[in-house]
Amino acid sequence: MERGEAYGFSAVLSGSFLLSCLLFAVINRRQRGPYMDEAFHIPQAQAYCHGRFMQWDPMITTLPGLYLASVGVVKPAAWLFGWTGSVVCSAAMLRFINLLFSAGNFYLLYLLLLKIHQKNKAVSGFQRILSTLTLAMFPTLYFFTFLYYTDPGSVFFTLFAYLMCLYGNHKTSALLGFCGFMFRQTNIVWTVFCAGNVVAEKLNEAWKTELQKKKDEKISSRKGSFSDLMRILRFLIKYLISLKNLVTLTALTWPYIILVTVFFVFVFVNDGIVVGDRSSHEACLHFPQLFYFLSFTVFFSFPHLLTPTKIRKFLLSLRKHPVQYSLITVISLFLIWKFTYVHKYLLADNRHYTFYVWRKIFQRHELVKYMLVPVYLFAGWSFADTLKSKSIFWILMYFVCLLAVTVPQKLLEFRYFILPFLIYRLNIPFPSLYRQLLELAFYIVVNAVTFYLFLNKTFQWPNSDEIQRFMW
Repeated sequence: MERGEAYGFSAVLSGSFLLSCLLFAVINRRQRGPYMDEAFHIPQAQAYCHGRFMQWDPMITTLPGLYLASVGVVKPAAWLFGWTGSVVCSAAMLRFINLLFSAGNFYLLYLLLLKIHQKNKAVSGFQRILSTLTLAMFPTLYFFTFLYYTDPGSVFFTLFAYLMCLYGNHKTSALLGFCGFMFRQTNIVWTVFCAGNVVAEKLNEAWKTELQKKKDEKISSRKGSFSDLMRILRFLIKYLISLKNLVTLTALTWPYIILVTVFFVFVFVNDGIVVGDRSSHEACLHFPQLFYFLSFTVFFSFPHLLTPTKIRKFLLSLRKHPVQYSLITVISLFLIWKFTYVHKYLLADNRHYTFYVWRKIFQRHELVKYMLVPVYLFAGWSFADTLKSKSIFWILMYFVCLLAVTVPQKLLEFRYFILPFLIYRLNIPFPSLYRQLLELAFYIVVNAVTFYLFLNKTFQWPNSDEIQRFMW
């Protein structure tokens, strides 16, 4: 990092943290007590603060990583500054832990952009800082910076694990992956993703050697054609049945293998992935979740994905490959028909934006969910098109992880899309400065609207005195 870029980064990080602190103060004045899931998280953390580590709220579905991390920060700080009484582990202090995680995420996002795009000398320090600020303000994540939820900490440890993986420090990466798993069990998928990065790199090296042997450079230039896909699948099978290759891959990824083994032991002993309230978090094959994620990504990355050039290229692709798109359309219609699930929370909880998305769009008519297939097709094509700079093995590995983290979720919840979105957004090529500024401006507007609604547009349910607020 050059000196000018270092100063610029420090200034932006400090400025954004200061503004977040001011917003944090406003939110805590308006909402002093626990809100939504905080009603479970805050008392649980306070029990840990008082040393009652055997106490557990059966409504909590995640492991105690958030509470252990909070106690590990708050208790030494209370001893150092002489805090006593209700200040220690109060709702405001516990929420502040996420503000610290948010600052950590800002730094990690910058380091990841620096590492992933290190070969692109055309990217300026200003663009890196701008992209970091944009991703740090990603609305779905940024909103939960100010509440005591698992998301900021979950993102912090997962991004940290990814960064260590990229630098080849796989034991540290696996340890950080374990911390992420303690915040949210589904983060085990991103441990597999880190291992997959190692495997994809080795596969790509072997594939290039294979191409040189056959002197068939056309294979790599026509990425995506059916014949190339079959050749790649044959190569994969041949590579993975080799004992020598398997030993090499195992030697490189053994820390991740140990963690995944620990995960399966946990699932066996716990009789499932969820702790606590399992009735509301049942796993299922909810394939439309992938379509919802792709639409979510197009919405939040429209400066990169929803452009006239992209639309023209998509229409050209439709004309060139009508059979393939027809087949994909039929499969999509079938998946929507047979595998659409509507969680009871989605229909009942009018505090979440997903409630209104579902009611205003999907519940307008029974056929709406099928009529959206062309939108999903474009979203999927545009999504994949922005990743074409990555190797085919990286893309396959990422899509497997994307399916694993989205499809089993019965509840449509935008928070579940945060990590797959960030991983995707970190790995696409740097857009033009104009598109970066447009993306940042869009995020600022969305954040301003969501915080305004949360703070000022309150309402009450019948037969309840509690103030309700709109949120992600």
